[in-house]
Amino acid sequence: MRSFEGQFSDNRPLKRTREEKQRLLVELKETVRTMKPTNTLRASIITRIRELEADLAAPPPPPRDRRPREEERFGTGPRVPRRPRPPREEG
Repeated sequence: MRSFEGQFSDNRPLKRTREEKQRLLVELKETVRTMKPTNTLRASIITRIRELEADLAAPPPPPRDRRPREEERFGTGPRVPRRPRPPREEG
C-alpha cells in the first residue's frame, strides 16, 4: 500500500543528471570489460550502454525549458488536509 502518490516505489524511471549518466556509462563499460563473453547479462548491459550514449549525444535542453512555469508548479496553492480532524474535546 502506498503512503502517497508519486513516491519512489512507483514504477517510474529515475531522472538522472548529465553527470550521473556519464558516471554510469563509465561504470557499465568497465563492467562489460571485466565480464566473460558468454555471460548472459552482457547483452543487456551493452544495450543500456548504447541507450546512454545516444542520450548523451543529444544536446541538452536549454535551461529555460527545464524550469516549470509558476502556475504549473506543484504545491503553490494552499494545502488541503486529506481528511478532516475531529474537534478537540475540552475539559
